[in-house]
Amino acid sequence: MGDRVDELKGDLKRGLGSVTGDKRLEAEGQVQTDDARAKRKTKGALRQAGGALKERFGKLIGDEVTQAEGIAEKLRGKAERAG
Repeated sequence: MGDRVDELKGDLKRGLGSVTGDKRLEAEGQVQTDDARAKRKTKGALRQAGGALKERFGKLIGDEVTQAEGIAEKLRGKAERAG
C-alpha cells in the first residue's frame, strides 16, 4: 500500500508542478511516481515467482493446500504488477 501512496503523491506533485509551471516540482513528482511504480512491479514479480515455486512444490509433494496457496500468491503478484 505504501508504494501506491507514494505513486499518488508523485502524481499530485507532478500535476501541481504542471499547473503552477514549476518544472522542478513536476520532475520531482515524475521521479517519485516512476520509483514507486517500479518498486510495486518488482514486488509483484517476486511474489508471482514465489507463488509459482510454491505451487510447483505443492504439486510435487501432493499437497493441495500448498498448491492452492501458491496459485493465490501468483495471482496476487500478477495483480500487484498490473497496478
